[in-house]
Amino acid sequence: MDVPATGPATGPANGTGRKRARAALLGLMLGTTALTGFALHATPAPAETAPAPQATLPNGAPAAGFAALVKQVRPAVVTITSSGMPARGPMGQPMPGRSGQAVGSGFIIDAEGFVVTNNHVVDGAQRLTVTLDDGRRLNATVVGRDPRTDVALLKVEAGAPLPFVRLGDSAKAQPGDWVVAMGNPFGLGGTVTTGVVSAVGRDIGAGPYDDFIQVDAPINQGNSGGPLFSQDGNVIGMNTAIFSPSGGSVGIGFAVPSNLMQRVVADLKANGRVERGFVGVATQGVDGAMAKALRMPEAEDRGDTRGALISSVEKDSPAAKAGLRAGDVVTEVDGRAVTSPRDLARAIADQRPGSQSSLKVWREGAMRTVAVEIGTQPGAQVAARQGGAEAEQPRIGVALAPITPEARQALKLGEDAKGAIVADVTPDSPAAKAGLRPGDVIVGVGTTETADAEATVKAIREAASNDAVALQVLRNGTRSFVAVPLKQA
Repeated sequence: MDVPATGPATGPANGTGRKRARAALLGLMLGTTALTGFALHATPAPAETAPAPQATLPNGAPAAGFAALVKQVRPAVVTITSSGMPARGPMGQPMPGRSGQAVGSGFIIDAEGFVVTNNHVVDGAQRLTVTLDDGRRLNATVVGRDPRTDVALLKVEAGAPLPFVRLGDSAKAQPGDWVVAMGNPFGLGGTVTTGVVSAVGRDIGAGPYDDFIQVDAPINQGNSGGPLFSQDGNVIGMNTAIFSPSGGSVGIGFAVPSNLMQRVVADLKANGRVERGFVGVATQGVDGAMAKALRMPEAEDRGDTRGALISSVEKDSPAAKAGLRAGDVVTEVDGRAVTSPRDLARAIADQRPGSQSSLKVWREGAMRTVAVEIGTQPGAQVAARQGGAEAEQPRIGVALAPITPEARQALKLGEDAKGAIVADVTPDSPAAKAGLRPGDVIVGVGTTETADAEATVKAIREAASNDAVALQVLRNGTRSFVAVPLKQA
């Protein structure tokens, strides 16, 4: 998530106010600020099987504090140092040509040494080091990353079983519940803060699967990837972002819920990537006026949004094969209510590719059921050769993704736009130095237009024998050529 400009979280309770509020969400890539001058001190603490029972005050807080819980879980909380990260300026923006070091947090989830953290803590790192609570420093490898949920899984080899914590049931979290956050704010490893769950199900505009737990436990830069514990000592969230006009904690933090992490971590552990369901539609919300226009039931009595209106269907997609069409309003997926496009995106993404799903759809004044076979969500393809002799080919440093209906709508691309979307750019790579950035659309290589992501990757590979490759790039409706030098790759 890009770091937006800061500003006061004030304004009327309308769209403008919400935009101003989101502008203050530093979404803080909380662990990606280069920290120097801080010494890390780790105090050994033995792992125990369970927190000791605690008496509670009338308000539910432990009478003796949270010491027993902290003693139990602390050995499994780690500091993660990412070396070779792109240096960042005061507002968190990358500084091309310069590299630095970032410090974040994480937690061990099994005795074999699997560590969970935020994707943005490790993204772009050339070397990762995990510092245990007892002071040991271990090299870590990336098992897999999922940028869409900002979850990453690492692995360390300690030569012996490690203390670990378990993922709990975040669905049980309710506003008012006590929580404990642990991590490495500003390089001060082993820090403990407490607070309560302020809200659940928060959408902060970070991505299509936003479902954050909001807490008032103080978290700051460096806390990213650290665990959020419930009173039973289980992890119910991973601290990821804060709302802050100043850059420091103001008591509004956000954690990825453990139930979302469960499947992502399992997929990363098994396959190194996450497989999500895909049907191939672009959708929009349905407000009261639209509901009336579509003659939806109860439209006269409802002022809120309901359902996801299909605005376009990708050709030859699972949705097209099932007979879904523009103008349909999806209100349920397998009995799960859909009140917004976000609900639909999450419901479909949760399905396994190849499975059958039943969608309840409002069409032309009547409700009907449509059966859809879930497809595989298109994944990013790296524009570099992998393996064997081809591995010697230069990498230009971009990840390419296909043009989906959602991307076409978000980037305001015409229906005839072809090529591939730049999903990610490696810091300090030839592509980054040439000025390419996420959201650019590569529509051709040299003088040849490319039809899709696969054709674009192939054309870039074929140009590897040259000193540079000329890419035709579409950005903000303007088409231009960008020369990417290959001899630097």
